[in-house]
Amino acid sequence: MSTDVTAKSPAPAPPGRSGAGAGSGLLQLMLDGLRRNMRQYGMLIALGLIVVLFAVWTDGDLLLPRNVSNLVLQNSYILILAIGMMLVIIAGHIDLSVGSLTAFVGAFAAVLTVQHHLAWPIALVLCLLVGAVAGAVQGFLIAYLGIPSFIVTLAGMLLFRGLTEILLKGQTLGPFPDGLQKMGNGFLPEAGPDTNYHNLTLLLGLVLIAAVVWQEVRDRRRQQEFALDVLPARLFLLKLTALISAILVLTLLLASYKGAPIVLIILGALVVGYGYVMRNAVFGRHIYAIGGNLPAAKLSGVKDKKVTFYVFLNMGVLAALAGLVVAARLNAASPKAGVNFELEAIASSFIGGASMSGGVGTVLGAIIGGLVLGVLNNGMNLLSVGTDWQQVIKGIALLVAVGFDVWNKRKSGS
Repeated sequence: MSTDVTAKSPAPAPPGRSGAGAGSGLLQLMLDGLRRNMRQYGMLIALGLIVVLFAVWTDGDLLLPRNVSNLVLQNSYILILAIGMMLVIIAGHIDLSVGSLTAFVGAFAAVLTVQHHLAWPIALVLCLLVGAVAGAVQGFLIAYLGIPSFIVTLAGMLLFRGLTEILLKGQTLGPFPDGLQKMGNGFLPEAGPDTNYHNLTLLLGLVLIAAVVWQEVRDRRRQQEFALDVLPARLFLLKLTALISAILVLTLLLASYKGAPIVLIILGALVVGYGYVMRNAVFGRHIYAIGGNLPAAKLSGVKDKKVTFYVFLNMGVLAALAGLVVAARLNAASPKAGVNFELEAIASSFIGGASMSGGVGTVLGAIIGGLVLGVLNNGMNLLSVGTDWQQVIKGIALLVAVGFDVWNKRKSGS
């Protein structure tokens, strides 16, 4: 019977070569797993290599606790923008206005809190509402009037930049209230006994490790239940070990300085929330559907106009949040704030695995892409590389990432 054939155990390895066979078998499993998940793991491996290289080139300065903390603070607003931009690109669109919108929201916050002395929590809510309105208007023009997103957001870029100049009258305005400043520069408070580490950060790190292990095991079991391909057990354990090690190292580095920055907690909440929406929620699947195949999505009953509208509304809210963070970090609103932020967010998305044609990408990929750019910037600054060469290197990184996407599609025949 056929069941007898398939039930046979594989032939034993030749004597005297079991060790080599096991080693080569594990290597083959790793290579096969990487080939099947190249889009997912390629940039993660690249990020690890970049960190190692710059750690060596800077004699360890890159991984000093103070520098790691600054790395988080300096790139937080780009990572926030990258999350929203990833959703926009997955849906098959682009948003060129986010840099100008961040500057406008920062200026609006300064006018409310500095000039009119409005309580900062109320100002924060009003600024997020302004971002939502801006995103909703652009989303309406794109989704319901059919104007290309490139044109609408290009106009938005010019409009919000001009409104920023008008609000600030060409001058820098600050400082912000202490509560708002902590949003961009603050750290979690100290708690517990003196351990030479920030106890609350250590606790959060342990909780994060437990959550990551639970999520990975849960996802693997669900994939097995639906007879989907999963990583081999040894490669899965290797992946878990790498994730736990990375989180543990980052936790110890932050805990040995001032602890976790408040903006890192905000960013972590965004990653968890948006990651869940894109993996499990109907809205997330609809975003992938309209970006991957719009005619098929319409035939399946997806309300593409509504989805597009909310994608841009969401982008406006995240741009407003990024504007508040960057203004709080600088402790002032500037007419020149947010310059090239849209390019950084777009580059982070593409480096993190987004596809030019839409329908592909992950929230975690956007974070990885943003960290790649952030580590490049920070490492090159430590090495005193000029800004001209920094732009060249980042441009090459973007070109390589997009070129890899095109090559990967041609190879897979998609």
